[in-house]
Parts: sequence; structure tokens; C-alpha cells
Amino acid sequence: MQQGTHPRIPVSTYRVQLNRTCTFRDVATLIPYLHDLGITDLYCSPYFKAVPGSMHGYDVVDPNTLNPEIGTEEDYRAMIDELHRRGMGQLLDVVPNHMGITLQLNGWWQDVLENGPSASYAAFFDIDWDPLKPELRNKVLLPILGGQYGVVLENQELRLIYENGRFLVRYYDHILPVAPKPSALILAHRLDTLIAETGVDSTHIMELESIITALRHLPARQDRAPALVAERSREKEVIKRRLALLVEGSAAIRAFLDENVRLINGVQGDPRSFDLLDQILSDQAYRLAYWRVAAEEVNYRRFFDINELAALRMENEGVFEATHRYVLELAASGRVAGLRIDHPDGLYDPAAYFGQVQEGYARRAGLACEASDRPVYLVVEKIIAPHEDLPEAWPVHGTTGYRYANTVNGVLVDTESRARIDRTWRAFAGTEATDFELAAYQGRRAMLRGPLAAGLTVLASQALHLARSDRRTRDHTLASLRQGLLSSDAGNASKVDVQAWGKRKRDKGSSLRIT
Repeated sequence: MQQGTHPRIPVSTYRVQLNRTCTFRDVATLIPYLHDLGITDLYCSPYFKAVPGSMHGYDVVDPNTLNPEIGTEEDYRAMIDELHRRGMGQLLDVVPNHMGITLQLNGWWQDVLENGPSASYAAFFDIDWDPLKPELRNKVLLPILGGQYGVVLENQELRLIYENGRFLVRYYDHILPVAPKPSALILAHRLDTLIAETGVDSTHIMELESIITALRHLPARQDRAPALVAERSREKEVIKRRLALLVEGSAAIRAFLDENVRLINGVQGDPRSFDLLDQILSDQAYRLAYWRVAAEEVNYRRFFDINELAALRMENEGVFEATHRYVLELAASGRVAGLRIDHPDGLYDPAAYFGQVQEGYARRAGLACEASDRPVYLVVEKIIAPHEDLPEAWPVHGTTGYRYANTVNGVLVDTESRARIDRTWRAFAGTEATDFELAAYQGRRAMLRGPLAAGLTVLASQALHLARSDRRTRDHTLASLRQGLLSSDAGNASKVDVQAWGKRKRDKGSSLRIT
């Protein structure tokens, strides 16, 4: 169903929430009924691979694979065929701002946890690798613990395990990678004892020592040069295969590693027995922390304050291509007739992003047109305030209609009852009447001081770096800049050239901001 430069415009849509209780097969059986109702286009929630059990699909972990809980490729095609037989189209909800990272099911995020700044996918996520807190330099704060780190460690809730050539740390349902160099520490533990028992000339011992040497000579996780990143990514996988073969071929080596793991996991009631595991965990590209720490110290941009949703650097062309390859193929093939973009205000450059979507679609569909031609139907989930309009530079067909819905809902509101509602609210809240704009302002400040405090700190620290680069602004302190960001009336502290800072950080490969 090839589309031209003039996209299909839906007349009426019906939204379905796909998950394990409403699958492609279930929806296919509903299509005849929807058609009889006059629905021209089926509007689907995200259906790419998400966190298992997700009921909404916005926590995508693989944007290039269908969610197996919703159905197979055959089930999906059957649903599309049923739509096409009735001349119906499909709109798809697209989430460009973030990905699900809970339980470390996201392969890109796992790469970051294992390799830090030298990860192949480090540039995909919005991470501050040089925060104010020295302990977090070149690390990601991982606020997944149910209690204080030391207590969790000595309760044996963090367990080292060996699996197929690699070491992992298990924390209940979480499986975390152990970085290459700390893995060498595990392999070298009690090595003299093994050599004394087996002999230095043993081929298995020589292979083990060679593996340890190879691990220690890998590029460091601070190395970000493309050649070193590629070397580390390639060689660590080779080493894992070598270790797996060695353990599989030598019962002595397997018993040696099993005993090392047992000893490193410590003995409850003996705090010193956890020292080596603590050392190994401290040498990771992540810092395990109590979940309550996230509000103040998390150093990766999230979707609002949800720790399990990590923001993507969609302004990076490689990130766009990696996350939109499949969805644009679906659109170009006619299986998807239009896209609904979730939360565009969280994007670094919405206009550029929409242009990439239009151009990417046109290229795959073999159409000779510009993004301004808007060859694919594109609507955005944006709340338009009374004082603003949808930016004309955005190559989209409109919003999802919140303003219209608000107007329609107003028909159901009895405006003469406002005084009674106000009295009820004041009685419930125990406060005097407050101007709405002031209440909204106070609410935003409360959010910045609470759930989004970490994002505010990141912005303030980045502003501090910028201020120190110019003699006219170098005396601004972190506290004054933080206050300037928090307040609209903080005087000179709020006059830092934020646009220049944004360009500077983009050029350096970072785009942290509060979403």
C-alpha cells in the first residue's frame, strides 16, 4: 500500500491498548466491528518489545522487535491484513524520549553498565559522566536497592555468580554485569593456591593466566576514542568465550572458580568477609544505591522522576537511526499509516526530529520530497497553552487534540458552581485562596526541590563549568547558579547564557536537561 507525498489523513480513530491481555489476534477480531462503527484508522499503543508484563508499552527495551507478549510477526501481519481488507489504516504511538531499563533487560543499557563511558552505546543515553560527586565520576548511579548499600551487602542480598564465561551480580530480579577488569580480580583470587596444587606448567593454568592478563590490558572504561571503544567491545567478548571454554574443559578450574565465588560472597555475621565483594562492586561502571538517593544524586536523565525510564539523546543521528529503523520500515511498507509522537517537548530539537522522521520515511518509501512536504501523517502529543500555537516550523499535521478535548469537556462544566468548588477546595486544603499562577509556580519549585532535584543539580553544575570559562562570570558559585535556575527573580545568577551553554554541551557530546 504505497503512499504518495500526500499522506492518508484519518477521519476517525479508535485507540487500543495492546498488552498480554489484548493481543494482535484479539484486535484482529474487533476490526470488522470497528469498521461497522465508521472507524477509518486503528490507533495502537506502542507494541515493540517492552519490559515483561508491561501493560502500556511505553517502557520499550528493543525498538526493533515486536513485543512477544502481544504476538508474533504472523499475528501482526494478520491484523494488518484485516485492516487493509476494509480500507482501514493504522496509527502507531512512538516513544522517542526514553527506554525502559528496569531489571537490566535493555541490551544497550547493559552495555553502559558493563563498560561505562567506553560502552558502544554510551552516547545513546543522557548521562553526566563528570558530576560534582567524585564517587560518581565515570559511573552511573543505579538506585535499585531497598536499603542502605552496606546493610544490603552484608545481608547477602548482593550475590556474585558465574555464567557462561562472565561474572554477574544478582540482586533479586536484577542481573548486573561485572566489568572486565574486576573480573580479573575474581580469577586471580587464590591463584597461588591453585598453581601449587596443579603445577605452573598446566595448560589450563597458563590459559587462565593469559585470560587474566588479557582482561587487565583491555582499554580502560574512561577511554572514549572510537578505536579503543571498538577494541574493548571486541576483545572482552573474545575473552568471555575463552573463559567459557576453559571452565567447560577443566573440572579443576571450575571448582576453583566456584570456591572463589563462594568466598567472595561472604558470610553473614562476618562484615570483613564482604570486603572483596565490596571492592569488586566499587570498581564497576555503576554505583549501587538506596532508591531514595535517586532524587538528589541520579546522574542520568530520566522521564520525569521515573528511575526505570532512561532518556535518549535523540538529537544524535546514530540514536535516531537505531531507534527508528523498524518503525519507519513499517510506515514505508504501508503497514503503519501514521505516527503519534509521545512527549515532543522532551526532545532536544523537536523540529529537527520531526524533519528526520519525514525524511527517513520518504527515503525508505522511495519518494522524492522534502520534510516540509510532510509525506507521512504525523501528530504530536503536546498540550498547547492558551497563549501559544503549534510551532509552524514543525513538519507535522497537528496535535492529538488536547485543546479541542478541553473545549468539548467545558460543555459539561457548570461555571456557575465555581464559588462552591473554590470553598470546598479551601476547606479541604486548609489554606486561603491562592492565585493559580502563584500556586503553579510554587508547585514547579516544589518539584525541582524534590523529585527533580538531581536534574537541577546537573544543570547548575554545567552552568558552573560555563561560568568558570569566562572571567566576567567565573565568580558565580554553584549555590547562586542553582538558585538562579530555581527562581525567576534571582538577579544576575539567572543571566547565564543558557543558549551558549546548550550549544557548548551539544558540541561536547552531552545534552542534559530536565524533562
